[in-house]
Parts: sequence; structure tokens; C-alpha cells
Amino acid sequence: MKSRFRLIFLLLFVLAIGLGASRLFSRESSALAAQKVPTAPAQQSSVDRGRYLVENVAMCEECHTPRDASGALDESRRLQGAPIWIVPVRPNPNWAMNAPALAGFSGYTEEQGAQILEQGVGPNGLAIRQPMHIYHMNHADALAIMAYLRSLPGTYPQQ
Repeated sequence: MKSRFRLIFLLLFVLAIGLGASRLFSRESSALAAQKVPTAPAQQSSVDRGRYLVENVAMCEECHTPRDASGALDESRRLQGAPIWIVPVRPNPNWAMNAPALAGFSGYTEEQGAQILEQGVGPNGLAIRQPMHIYHMNHADALAIMAYLRSLPGTYPQQ
């Protein structure tokens, strides 16, 4: 029994270290990406603003983009939906096993997209499932995100 708890502790410890390193590198890359933004957010086009929010604020790629065998994001299938790699500490019946595809924003109406991003309510009228964060974005930011997602191709070649 003790060895089982040690194994669980070791796995949680390794996961914590990995998440910490991932956040560190994400923050560094976010800081570099933010420096490349040439205009103030109010002066950006809606699609550019949406891209900034998706890539640097909400970090949607972390869950909605599949990963390759080494665990890196598979940019050839960017925002195409993916299995959730984060697991809850305790069983959670409200835990999603897959993140849906976002590229192309097909299958969602503008109203549904606004409900998800502004209120955390899914197309089925229920609260979105964990581990998705519940965002309370303003309407302009939600529209910008939807504009950006619609600008992306809806399908990529399978690998």
C-alpha cells in the first residue's frame, strides 16, 4: 500500500514539475509574442485581436491542439481538437475527455460562441465541462475570438 502511495506521489510530483516548466516556457514565449504585437489592442483588426487572445491570453492551443509522440503541440493540426491530457486528482464525472475542434468555428453559432466565452455556458445550455476554464470575456473580445477562429481552415491533413 505504501508503494502505491509513493507511486501516486511521484507521478503527481512529476506532473507538477512538467506543468511548472510548461508555464515558464509559455510565459516566456507569450512575453516574446506580446513584444511583436505592432499596434495597441484597440487599433488591431478584429481577427488580429482574436488571434492575440487565443494564442497569448486564453492559450487555447494547449488543449485544443493534438500533441505529437514527444508531447509537443502538433502545429500541422492546430486547434483541430484533441484528447485532454490533463487528468483530475479525483474522479470527476464532469471532466471532458476531449477538447473540441475550434479551427473554422464550424458547428457553433455566434450566439453559442458568445455564451461559451462570456458566460461559460455550452451549446447544450449547461456549464462547460472541466478542465475548460470559464471565461467572462466582454462581447467585443468574444466576437474577435470567433472572427479569428473562423479565419482558420476547418480541417488539416491527417498524419
